[in-house]
Amino acid sequence: MNDRSDDSELATATRIVGAGRRKEWTGPVVNPPVWRASTHLYENMDALAEGPRRNEDGRFFYGRRGAPTQWALADALTALEPGAAGTVLYPSGVAAIAGVLLTLLRPGDVVLMTDNAYDPSRAMGTGLLADFGIETRYFDPLDLSAYERAFCNRTRAVLLEAPGSLTMEVCDIPALARIAHERTAISILDNTWAGPTGFAALSHDVDVVLMALTKHVGGHSDLMMGSASAGPELYKRLRLRAQSLGHVVSPDDAALALRGLRTLQLRLERETRSALQIAQWLSRRDEVAAVLCPMLPGAPGHDLWKRDFTGGCGLFSFVLRGGDAKRRARFIDALQLLGIGYSWGGFESLVVPVDPSPIRSVMAWPPVGADSADRFGVRLSIGLEDPQDLIADIEQAFAAMDIV
Repeated sequence: MNDRSDDSELATATRIVGAGRRKEWTGPVVNPPVWRASTHLYENMDALAEGPRRNEDGRFFYGRRGAPTQWALADALTALEPGAAGTVLYPSGVAAIAGVLLTLLRPGDVVLMTDNAYDPSRAMGTGLLADFGIETRYFDPLDLSAYERAFCNRTRAVLLEAPGSLTMEVCDIPALARIAHERTAISILDNTWAGPTGFAALSHDVDVVLMALTKHVGGHSDLMMGSASAGPELYKRLRLRAQSLGHVVSPDDAALALRGLRTLQLRLERETRSALQIAQWLSRRDEVAAVLCPMLPGAPGHDLWKRDFTGGCGLFSFVLRGGDAKRRARFIDALQLLGIGYSWGGFESLVVPVDPSPIRSVMAWPPVGADSADRFGVRLSIGLEDPQDLIADIEQAFAAMDIV
């Protein structure tokens, strides 16, 4: 098969099937073989001398720069991001976030970070970045005026995430990115929730798009990996810094990610349908004060999601009406089909409690206007189980919640 993954006339589903399957990497088989190699051999001294001069995927050098298995994955991800010149692979999603920030920021710089960012991202602001003399300032992504005022002459980058971690707010990404550009700051988006099939980040003026491939791309809860895609200049900087930090992913994990990528859109479509069905059911329950799901008509952020996004996923949250932490714990413990676990995006459904107050600086929780008692949240990651079975499980857990 010829690689036609860059053919913009093909539908996304078709491009996912062909992405990264260059003949020189796959040979006569369907999938790129798993190349396990630390050492790359050179034919002669001239070839050895040429090696360091060509730093690009497809050129053998040493195992840290990868081989056809890793190159095929990076190439496939690049093909799915309109405007991307290349993709850098990292050993985890957190490594991708750290790698990008340490590439773009220097001592004395300021980074603006959305207040509803992934908790490990926030932890970098008070830990890793602070250790390097980089200041992190948090902002409410729903307040454009306050966001504009947060910039100063030392602001070099903005880290966005949509929907927001745990509480699922959808912000106006194009507007936030445009304001960053006007102030010569680089916009970075953690796009793990929607991925390239649900939101074309670079086409919406974002400069660097991140993903935890651990989640939807892997899809089977059996690998750790992250990625960053960008245009030519930023991609080159990210690549060189990742190499200087010794970042490399295993070929076996790259092969698993490629396998997961082929069914990405199918799984997301199924999970999104199931999640929306469950969110609609929850919105009618007396036990629920609010459903935080931007795909749900009438929910906060739905209009922006409908305007900018082309897909969703199975991850959303809801808030219990009244109650306390022990009541929520009884609910979660009573669930039989949803495992208790921090990850998401796999084939199986998961649940965790939502307590955003300790990891917020400027955004209120509960939201302004909500009853102060309605602050005990629950996050669901809906997998590939039958949604009616999941609804029945949640219903029996609601009943168990009030049995003391």
